[in-house]
Amino acid sequence: MIEISNLVKKYGDHVAVDNLSLTIEPGKIYGLLGPNGAGKSTTMNILTGYIGATSGTVKINGYDILNQPEEAKKCVGYLPELPPLYMDMTVAEYLKFVAELKKIEKKKRKEMINDAMEMTGVSDVSERLIKNLSKGYRQRVGFAQAVLGYPQIIILDEPTVGLDPKQIIEIRELIKKLGENHTVILSSHILTEISAVCDHVFIISKGKLVASDATENLINLMSTEQNIDIIAKCDEAVARQVIENVSDVKEVKFEQPEEDDTVKFVVRAQKGCDIREGLFKAFCDRNITLLEMHSAVKSLEDVFLELTGEGETE
Repeated sequence: MIEISNLVKKYGDHVAVDNLSLTIEPGKIYGLLGPNGAGKSTTMNILTGYIGATSGTVKINGYDILNQPEEAKKCVGYLPELPPLYMDMTVAEYLKFVAELKKIEKKKRKEMINDAMEMTGVSDVSERLIKNLSKGYRQRVGFAQAVLGYPQIIILDEPTVGLDPKQIIEIRELIKKLGENHTVILSSHILTEISAVCDHVFIISKGKLVASDATENLINLMSTEQNIDIIAKCDEAVARQVIENVSDVKEVKFEQPEEDDTVKFVVRAQKGCDIREGLFKAFCDRNITLLEMHSAVKSLEDVFLELTGEGETE
């Protein structure tokens, strides 16, 4: 569906995208993640034909975005972070205007506009001025213009930014619905949003692709080091003495306990080692009560910080 090969974008001496290559297959929802300045917005702008690349190629459904821009752009619906809305138009007027811009055949416009409004849930406000709509509804109108004409690929830049929790849930459901019939690419700094709706994640750091996999696979890949959360009924000094006698412990981090007579800490094992039995036996041998002991599961946020080097340096 989309092939990006050796993509480079420079602004003077600054390299925003650095030899990026990736492939996007049809029928999935893709998440594009990266810290600020990583190059994800630049990549999306190149994908939509908004800016040109310094070098490299982007092919959309077989069409080169540089040499065959009109054919390539017909395959793409785009919703920028700030939807391109005309506030003094009604929803229906605006979508009719967009249909004309997209050169949709006159005999098909009415049906396609109605389908887009129905799909995005704005049919009931079709005759209202856009400036009188809530932010959530304006975002839906932005979605409607993106899906108008049935493009195979929908690109969404920070689609839930500035929305309240209820609106975020509604937009997430809409994205999932779009994913049933379209290939969807979305960028977001909200990691829970990516894990909630995306089938596949691309993580970009300093213009380079550092990870590409299913969300679940990424977390499993980065979870080779076992982390054990423990709350014990003793003080920190005693806990440290006990842990010193357990083999294959890599690191211990103590946290603020919830109760005065307890200690809370995380034990990290050496890669490939299971230290649960050894820890449990060591505390039992000292007759120390373990109030809590469980493996800590990494979140997508942990993976993101580790892969992009944004977390603590060891």
